[in-house]
Amino acid sequence: MAIAPSSSHPPLLDTRCALFLDVDGTLIEFADDPACVHLLPQVREDIGRISDRLDGAVALVSGRPLSQLDALFAPLQLPAAGLHGHQMRASQHAEQAAQLAPEWLHELHQKAMVYAHARPGVLVEDKGVSLALHWRGAPELGEEITRLAHEHLPSDAGYRLQPGDHVIEYVPAGADKGRAVEQLMQYATFKGRTPVYVGDDLTDEYGFAAANALGGWSVLVGARDSTAAGWRLEDPAAVHAWLRDNAR
Repeated sequence: MAIAPSSSHPPLLDTRCALFLDVDGTLIEFADDPACVHLLPQVREDIGRISDRLDGAVALVSGRPLSQLDALFAPLQLPAAGLHGHQMRASQHAEQAAQLAPEWLHELHQKAMVYAHARPGVLVEDKGVSLALHWRGAPELGEEITRLAHEHLPSDAGYRLQPGDHVIEYVPAGADKGRAVEQLMQYATFKGRTPVYVGDDLTDEYGFAAANALGGWSVLVGARDSTAAGWRLEDPAAVHAWLRDNAR
């Protein structure tokens, strides 16, 4: 990874770009409980206008499941990669087949709930085929939760652990945001365009690398010592302003 410029404001999108947007920490501020967030109506409207301008080549790439993304962005429904790319929707209004979690993940969910109940500030998020352990409300427990997460990952499970901002998540081994971008770029709406990826977390480094490798560019939201992103925006409010400029 390269070190990103400390204050490089990204350029505006041209009509041949394809825009890929992370959600939490990029479009909305983090919350102790990921269910207690909302998207500002103006941001939703600006994203809709940009999607129209780019002939639909705007996609969400998130650790959230598609059902949560649709609830957050309603009535706008975009192409999307949910659960770090394990769920894919190539176009607006496409149906997503239901997926079942393995039995060991159900059992781990129950154990994690018992653990969290005894430790205020720890949150267990059930995403169906994915499970996230949050400690934003108890930052002193981060190392302990990370260690326990590794201890409870079966070697033959077909899953990996994805660290993030005050969270660690069990995700299917073949899913990451970079692969999601690569897959979306194969669809007709995105094919041949210049990918632009905007995100804030370690999970988004996969997306940055994929966009860069495909001849596009990437934008880090916030600050990090080392990143593959070549541009930077300070926080979600700065992202909102950049989107507003692109929607005009």
